[in-house]
Amino acid sequence: MKLNWAETLLVNNPFRALSQRYFEAPLFRRMAGSLEGSRVLEIGCGRGMGVRMLIDNLHAAEVYAVDLDPAQLRRARRTLGANGALAAADAERLPFASESFDAVADFGVLHHAPDWQSAVAEIARVLRPRGRFLFGEVTAAALNRRSYKLLFEHPTANRFSEAQFLSELTSRGMRILGKPRRVLCGDIFLGAAQLL
Repeated sequence: MKLNWAETLLVNNPFRALSQRYFEAPLFRRMAGSLEGSRVLEIGCGRGMGVRMLIDNLHAAEVYAVDLDPAQLRRARRTLGANGALAAADAERLPFASESFDAVADFGVLHHAPDWQSAVAEIARVLRPRGRFLFGEVTAAALNRRSYKLLFEHPTANRFSEAQFLSELTSRGMRILGKPRRVLCGDIFLGAAQLL
């Protein structure tokens, strides 16, 4: 599901970029370690700031990024220039061979997927053995709140709690690395997992 105008503003602003660089990047590095020399996929790249973080802060060697929205891909191309390999793709049907990536990053995208379980299965499929999955997601409780409903558009069925999301990861052969961090009064959780 594509972002509406309010969420597009939310994810494409300088404060979001600062949060990714100075809060999320150090947190993910503590949880999952460096991505130095890694081939990484970002699901839902937005304007490309996650790709920048993966390269600049986590030291990924190569980053591929996908997004459903052509407008977001155009923004990412402006942000990244020649530094990003970008493609239009759905997280539920990734156009990559199995075991293609050392890491996959999801910075708040899977709660937009109507069948998020299929997206998790795809992430597990494209990860190499012992590959890492970095995630930051919004809970069903947050999405059910009136303020979220007024401002943002999300699938109304098949939402997940933190516990349901983590359970799906473990059912797909991933081990949770440490304890996820909750932010914004528990509305968002950030964590890392590793494919066994």
